[in-house]
Amino acid sequence: MTAADAAKPAETPPGASTKPFSRFEWMIAGRYLRSRRRDAGVSVIAGFSFVGILLGVAALIIVMSVMNGFRTELLTRILGVNGHVVMRAMDSPLNDYEAVADRITKVPGVTSAMPLVQGQVLVSGKGEARSFALVKGVRGADLLRLKPVASNIILGTIGDFDAGGGVAVGSRLAQTLGLVLGDSITLIAPEGDTTPLGTVPRVKAYPVTAIFEIGLSDFDAAYVYMPFAEAQLFFNAEDQAQTIEIFADNPDDVRDLQAAIEQAAGRPNYTSTWQQDNQSFFSALQVERNVMFIILTLIVLVAALNIISGLFMLVKDKGRDIAILRTMGATRGSVMRVFFITGASIGTAGTLAGLLLGVVFCLNIENIRQFFSWVSGRSLFDPEFYFLSRLPAEIDVSEVMLVTAMALGLSFLATIFPSWKASTLDPVEALRYE
Repeated sequence: MTAADAAKPAETPPGASTKPFSRFEWMIAGRYLRSRRRDAGVSVIAGFSFVGILLGVAALIIVMSVMNGFRTELLTRILGVNGHVVMRAMDSPLNDYEAVADRITKVPGVTSAMPLVQGQVLVSGKGEARSFALVKGVRGADLLRLKPVASNIILGTIGDFDAGGGVAVGSRLAQTLGLVLGDSITLIAPEGDTTPLGTVPRVKAYPVTAIFEIGLSDFDAAYVYMPFAEAQLFFNAEDQAQTIEIFADNPDDVRDLQAAIEQAAGRPNYTSTWQQDNQSFFSALQVERNVMFIILTLIVLVAALNIISGLFMLVKDKGRDIAILRTMGATRGSVMRVFFITGASIGTAGTLAGLLLGVVFCLNIENIRQFFSWVSGRSLFDPEFYFLSRLPAEIDVSEVMLVTAMALGLSFLATIFPSWKASTLDPVEALRYE
């Protein structure tokens, strides 16, 4: 060996001195990801894995967002129309409803207290159309505070509701009965006047002075608001209220207000909260949401398993490459990282693409629904069955991060075992894969 040769730096084997996840490892992994004719089987499996993760992540984000939207819309509209706490009298009629409502309003955390007279009736409009409705007798000032109603008057006005002598009806009910502003709606109450021949149903017609559209199909198809004094006369409840509906600053904490409300009433009473009245409904929504999350997670899991099978095929196909790399001095860790990068890249790309697709879909979900309804010629979201008049979607950032982390975690875990198997092959054994 000459002095010149001795002065030359010795060649460093690939992977012997490179840092983890170096450019060398990324270059090899990138070559494995690019499809070639002889790797068609591996490429097909990688493509299916990518599509599976993409669809799984997108479906999870869309479904969770729609479920969140449903719950938020239902809560907002239901709690905006119905009281958060309902107080009912015991032992004696609620004749002092005004004084009781004033005392309850002074309870910290309570925003308003609304005396109410209500009852189920049969309603009719033009022609032979009939329907059942819930008539709610409220004071004009209280009706103006019901934002889902007061802010969604599509025809007429409720500015002079107490003195107007008319009623406000839901848009779907008006459509069913063929009513427009100024028409008369006939109310038939089974508990009417008592005569020598028995109880005669009470029948009376009222002009329609306002038509509202809350957005909840059940409410729009069944609610009729009547001036409080007129409702007292119609339901034989002169000078009294049936219940007092209380609205709070924070509907989720109304149970903490129950004792204070009952004490402030100053008379025998009992109360119920909106959680108690709607417990089965919202519990069913939560159970459905959890089940859908589990089912859709299986899509991501199946796609992750496809990554495992694809990597095993790749390891078998690249046995000679592994032997050459190991012979040239590549460490087991370097080989493992090459295949880890290969599998993880599929999972990461699928997850990010699914994240983008899911978010874009949620942001434009109503337009997409209308487009497919137009293409198919059918209603894909019938308000009669889904309560709401439009398809809601509310993206929860924490849930999106959870879905993304779960998909990435499953993808990374799926690559560990086949990558480890590739790193354990010695040069001689690796040649047998060819």
